[in-house]
Amino acid sequence: SGVGEGKALENGRDKEMHHYYSKFMRECPSGQLSLHEFKKLLGLQGLDPQGDLYIERVFDVFDLNQDGFIDFLEFIAAINLVIRGKIDQKLKWYFKLYDADGNGCIDKKELLSIFTAIQAINGHTDTSAEEFTNMVFQNIDMNNDGELTLEEFISGVERDGNLMDLITKSFDLSSVLKVIQNMGGKLAMVWKRHQSCI
Repeated sequence: SGVGEGKALENGRDKEMHHYYSKFMRECPSGQLSLHEFKKLLGLQGLDPQGDLYIERVFDVFDLNQDGFIDFLEFIAAINLVIRGKIDQKLKWYFKLYDADGNGCIDKKELLSIFTAIQAINGHTDTSAEEFTNMVFQNIDMNNDGELTLEEFISGVERDGNLMDLITKSFDLSSVLKVIQNMGGKLAMVWKRHQSCI
């Protein structure tokens, strides 16, 4: 019966995948989502430069092969990360987002810049971008070199419950997830259970 259960699960996944594929192709007939279409789908056109920066970084990180488009497989990878991703996978995603120049380290300027951009869209004002950046580096930058490696970032955030909470709350993916909600109503319900702020 274990094999039967496995097959049922596989069939369920296939159906789910077909559902997302149909939605994706309906919204994006070319099969490739450009940055402009991504912004349009999110309803986030005409943002200030900081907000634009945030959306462009999110797009870049979802665009796994860096060809300037999000295709269906990249879209599914994004859904899996958001809905099923383990915390260390999400932290890796945050790290990539913060690491604007892609050199494998985050410096204060990068973190300050992206956090300011995030606030420009989400409007969180509990903690200023400067306070957030200083807190991250004080708590995580063990060798005080002014840069965070992926290892430092993940182990530091996992060690510090307050910081984990702050990063998760401040880095609210709900605006980005409107694109997924538009394409998959079922996902919207799942995500609402995870994020009360949507």
